[in-house]
Amino acid sequence: MGLDTITLASGHQMPLVGFGMWKVPADKAADIVYNAIREGYRLFDGAYDYQNEKEAGEGIRRAIKDGLVKRDEIFVTTKLWNNYHQKDHALQMAKAQNEAWGLDYIDLYLIHFPVALKYIEPEKLKYPAWWMDVEHKVIETAPIPLQETWQALEEVVDMGIAKSIGISNAQAQTLYDIQRYARHPISSLQIEHHPYLVQPELVELAQEEKIAITAYSSFGPQSFLELPTAFRARAKDVSLLFDVDAVKKAAARVGRTPAQVLLRWATQRNIAVIPKSNNSTRLQQNLEVGSDSFTLTSEEIVSISALDKGLRFNDPGFYLDKPLRIFA
Repeated sequence: MGLDTITLASGHQMPLVGFGMWKVPADKAADIVYNAIREGYRLFDGAYDYQNEKEAGEGIRRAIKDGLVKRDEIFVTTKLWNNYHQKDHALQMAKAQNEAWGLDYIDLYLIHFPVALKYIEPEKLKYPAWWMDVEHKVIETAPIPLQETWQALEEVVDMGIAKSIGISNAQAQTLYDIQRYARHPISSLQIEHHPYLVQPELVELAQEEKIAITAYSSFGPQSFLELPTAFRARAKDVSLLFDVDAVKKAAARVGRTPAQVLLRWATQRNIAVIPKSNNSTRLQQNLEVGSDSFTLTSEEIVSISALDKGLRFNDPGFYLDKPLRIFA
């Protein structure tokens, strides 16, 4: 089965289905990535915040050494964390992250969130520090405009460190703003996207502007139930999407799992997905949601989209003691 791809505004091709590195333990990441490559995965979605880039790169390099894949067949996405938006810090982090992966270049480099936080020395910012200082008590923003950060990423492209650049967790106003001064195009927008958070107008805008969309948390509340209390508060009392009638009925008709239906709901609309699994069967099932797999009817697409509650689970305006209302 060949992998479907999306053409980015930069001209490069990105696989439609990939493997997400969020919550993958660093001590297991190399083996997990290696096994995912053996199953057929070619896109790996990482971030500095995930604290497993070095290990993920080791898994890819081992697969290359063993002849499973060539470097140009692998697509690596990673992200600049919020404490490093200042230009010199962004350049420093891009170089360091590229070295951590150890693959010569990054395929897609994203601004993780469109908010600048006070600089923290990288060696002191350890997962799960997330938004805060090492004591998890203070959250401080920094007076750094997004234009400075975007132009730093453009230099990352000019230097050959990254092939394409983009942004995650951004809304329409931010996309319009970047487009006013961008030398290199916004190649990708990564957003939380599932039937409880469809964001149809944002999706339409991005696709109209030739900005490829990658969906994270495609299974909705499922991804957040294992997190600390504040992070799972919105998810714990919501029906799992696997159990919702519109999803179950479509799954029964096509003879696939509810998880595959949720992924196909996105990929059929040309939205990339990055699920993860440690289970070999589910790894393969998640990969089998491209154009040559199965097709949902337009009625099924509409009925699943109608589950929209505007319910965002990854919201620092909700789960942080000092809210950062990025999505207000």
